Amino acid sequence: MGKNKNKLIIDDNYVISRKKGNGVLTRKVWVDDTGEITRYALAYINLNISSLDSGRILGYDNAHDYHHKHLLGKVTPVKFKSFEALHNEYTKKS
Repeated sequence: MGKNKNKLIIDDNYVISRKKGNGVLTRKVWVDDTGEITRYALAYINLNISSLDSGRILGYDNAHDYHHKHLLGKVTPVKFKSFEALHNEYTKKS
């Protein structure tokens, strides 16, 4: 039986105009060969607000083997229910 490989299925970048606050919203999602989400990264990046964490103002991802939130340079674990719930939380806050 072969090893499940991650496939990037969403790779979105939305540029926010200066007039609306500046920055970039990014969304990346990877799935395995069964369609299950294996990796994700959601971020609002704006170097005009902060240079900490490469300008990431708000972000959620599951790198380093745990689900966590980035907020102005601070990283904290988050309780993970589902990607959809996390995405909704990110959408509300960004």
